[in-house]
Formats: sequence, C-alpha cells, structure tokens
Amino acid sequence: MTTRPKGRKYRIRPGASLAGPSGGPDGAPDPDAPGASPGTEAAGAATAAGDRNRPDGGGAPGTPDDMPFAQEEDGFGAAAFPTAAPGSDANRKAIEAEWDAIRKEGLTARQLRMARRVAQKHKLNPQNDLDAVRLLRQRGINPFKRSTMMELVVPVGQEGGGRNLPSRVEKKERLPGTEVLADEQRAREIRRIQQDIARRRRRKIAMLFARLAVFVFLPTFLVGLYYYNYATPLYATRSEFVIQKADSGGGGGSLSGLFSGTGFANSQDSITVQSYLQSREAMLRLDRDIGFKAHFSQEFIDPLRRLEPDSSNEEAYRLYKKMVKIGYDPTEGLIRMEVIAADPETSVAFSKALITYAEEQVDNLTQRLREDQMRGSLESYREAEEKMIAAQQRVLELQERLGVIDPASETATLMGQIATFETQLQEKRLQLQQLLDNARPNQARVDGVRGDIKRLEQLIAELRAQLTESGNETASLARISAELKMAQIDLETRQALMQQALQQLETARIEANRQVRYLSLGVSPTAPDEATYPRRFENTVVAFLAFCGIYLMASLTASVLREQVSA
Repeated sequence: MTTRPKGRKYRIRPGASLAGPSGGPDGAPDPDAPGASPGTEAAGAATAAGDRNRPDGGGAPGTPDDMPFAQEEDGFGAAAFPTAAPGSDANRKAIEAEWDAIRKEGLTARQLRMARRVAQKHKLNPQNDLDAVRLLRQRGINPFKRSTMMELVVPVGQEGGGRNLPSRVEKKERLPGTEVLADEQRAREIRRIQQDIARRRRRKIAMLFARLAVFVFLPTFLVGLYYYNYATPLYATRSEFVIQKADSGGGGGSLSGLFSGTGFANSQDSITVQSYLQSREAMLRLDRDIGFKAHFSQEFIDPLRRLEPDSSNEEAYRLYKKMVKIGYDPTEGLIRMEVIAADPETSVAFSKALITYAEEQVDNLTQRLREDQMRGSLESYREAEEKMIAAQQRVLELQERLGVIDPASETATLMGQIATFETQLQEKRLQLQQLLDNARPNQARVDGVRGDIKRLEQLIAELRAQLTESGNETASLARISAELKMAQIDLETRQALMQQALQQLETARIEANRQVRYLSLGVSPTAPDEATYPRRFENTVVAFLAFCGIYLMASLTASVLREQVSA
C-alpha cells in the first residue's frame, strides 16, 4: 500500500543556485513570478556567484564562517510561499479578494469544516476556513470531492501499528477566527437555518401522521366499519340467582352458625355451580337439548362469530365462553348470568336451560351426603326391627310349647293353691289333735281326719313338684318361668334398640333435610326487545386506544433499540 509523502523533497545540486517555486531554468528567480523584485533578483545572482567562489560552496567570499550574526542564504531567495503570511498590503488585499470570492459561493458551515480538515490532512496551516479552501485550490485539490472526503477516513489499526491504538493528538491553540460576516449574509444564514429546521419539522410531522394513519387510524376505521356495517346484532338475557340451604336451627355458637346468614356460607357451592355452567359438559348438554352449534351456524351470522357446520367441540366451546358470561359476587352470594344469542327467544331458552342444569347440579352437591346419612340410619333401624321380631317370635313359641301365657301368674296361682291347702292341712291337724285329746275318741272320725290330712299333704307335694320338678314331657314351672323371662328381657332389649334406631333415623332425616340446597331466582330471564351487542361506539373507542397503546410501545421499543445500537 502506497502512502502520500508527508513533505516535499528538494534536491540541491552543487554549483547551482537555489530557486523558489517560481525559479527559471538556470536557477535564478523568475522576475515575472508574483512577489519577486529587482532587488531580490540581484541578491539571488550575487548569492549564486558567492557560492561558486567558495571552496565548499557554503558562504559568501570574504565572509568568515564563524562570523557571528552571519546571514546564510537558504536557497529560496525572496520567493513568496503559498502557506506563508502575506508580506505586503498588495498580497493581503489579493488574498482577501479571493476570500470574498469564496464567501460569495455560499458554502455551508459543514463544507467549510470539511475543507479545514482536508487542509490539516495535507499539512497546511490556514488562517480560517476560507483560507483553507484557497490553499487547497492553489494545490489543485477539490476539498468537496467525495474521494477527497474518503481520504480522511483512516483504516482501523493503520496508525497504531496494527494494534488499534488511539492516535496521538497534538494540542493546538484554538484562536478565534478573524472572519466577520456581513449583516446581509448573517440574516441569510439564519433564514436558511430556520427554513431547514422548519422543513425537517414538517417532514417529521408528516412521517408521524403517516405512521399513525397506517398503524392506528386505518385499523380503527376497519374495526368501526365492521361493527357498524357487518356485525350481527346479538341479544343478551340477564338473570340472577342465589344458592340457599335449609335453616339449621342451631349451632349459633359455632363458626358455621356465625356465617350461616351471609353469602360466605354457600360460597363453595356457588363457585362449583359457576364452574359447571362454564364447563364443556354444560355446553355439550345445551347443544344436545336445544342446539347451540346449530343456532350459531346460521347463514345470517357474521363470519367472525359463525360456526362452521362441521366445527369441532373446541371451537364451539370457545364461542360458548364468549356467549355465556357468569359472575359470582362473594359479598352478596349472587350468581349473575348473561346469555347471548342471535335472537331474544333463543337467548331466553338458553338461559332457562342453564338454570335448570344449575338446579340439578345444586341438588347433586349434597345428594350423596344425604344418602349416606340416611342409608346408615335406615340399616340400623331395619336390623333392630328384625331382631325385635325374632325375640317376639321366640316368646310366642315358648308360650305355645309350654302352654303358659304368663309364668308369674301361673306361679302365683300355684302358690295360692298351695297356701290354701296348707291352711286346710293345719286345720285338719288341729281337728285330729282335738279328737285324740278325748279319752275315748271316735275312731271313724279320727281315721277320716287322718285320711284328709294324708290327701292334703299329697296334693301339696304334687303342687310343689310342679314348681320345681320336670318330667319327660313337661318342664317345671320354674324353668318355664326362667325361659320366658329371658325371652321377654331379650324382647324388651330389642324393642329399646329399635326405638333408638328409629330415633336416629328421624335425626338423620332431619339432618339430610338441612343439607338440601335450593336455587332461588332473584331475576328471572326476560327476552330483550333491542339488540344488546355490538356496542359500536364503545368497541371502536376501545380499539383505537388499544392500537394507540401498541403503537406507543412499539415506538418506545424502537427508540431504545436505536439508541443502544448507535451508542
């Protein structure tokens, strides 16, 4: 790679006089050159002759070399250098005339700065920006040519030895320029700058409005055109209902009793019903019963809301979530439902069907709990009843087999008979003793009394045997009484257990009734007489604000990225 020489090389040949830039072929100064004079020509000739007379060609004849303040000739004579300060008023006026000519060209400040940089690149020392243009043109260099500007760009690593080091900057004293602008030229420059600023401002405003028109106004216009001309009118049916349960009638000291009269008591059931009505199951059931898909597949519905005849359940479910809006208010416990359809009758039908599904769901929430409570109590009661009937049947069998209805009465009867016969036996014994106290008792009467006593003792023994002894066919009255008493005690126990099971069954029935949930309608579904949707103006304004926000975020992001890249 070849580089430009940093300075001009001059060769001084021995025996020849040095000339300036405008010297002639014989080494003498050119009298026609600018800045030359007759005195200068004579001085150059004398200097050349003295140089030829010196042995070493270094000084004038007769002048010692070590003489102080000796003025040696530099070989250029009295020629004027292009970069040197003017030495006379004529040269000064000529230079100022050239400056005025350059000033009249109307060069911009940027062009003048570029000319100064090019002059510094070529090792020139201009007095001001206009002088830089003059010096460059004297050397035949066009400071405004593109190739000249590209020479100012230094490849990376060229000046630092391939290590991309910062170049050394020499500090130079920056003196204020001596150029003084005229009032007319200053006003013209100020007007030009103002016009340039206004032109840039108009261009930026025009670009801003163009971007807003493309990214904000045009999409908003399309959205408004759709809502005002193409959107299908939709009718919304609103209803409100609350989930209640039977009053517990107690439990005032518990936490559940504290919230029993508020909306927090049934919040879980309300949230469950809300989730069910917004589920796919409710959508599929509504489609089977009334035809949700068929309604929104009609031809008069706009394409953005119309379902295809062969649409999937997922597409229908996405539309279902937009057409059925359900909200739950936890402070009041209300469930608000809004059902949207293409005609008011269908909207009311959809709403009533969904309320029916909600009632069934509410009833199913506690059905299992109520069935479990009733099932256990009912099984306990039935078991107690069966055991009581078995004990009663055993008592009846004993009474039939033994021929005894009541062992206590039978025992009392036998004991009464035994007591009566014992009383008669005592009387007969007293009568016999009375007869034997006579000196000559009547033997017939004595034998009769003794026979009576013997018969009474035998009867009493038989009666007592019936109480304690048992034969092969019949059991004793004591055993019969014991068996019947045990059977009766078992029967009484089973009756008590059955009564307790019956009481538990009634309690379970009461608790099950308390667990029942009811769906109470606060606002019944009513068909609207005017279309509820679309809300043309509100939707258009919302679209405009949305597009403005998107454009603002995109602009801020692009500005930040542009600043980061430029930094």
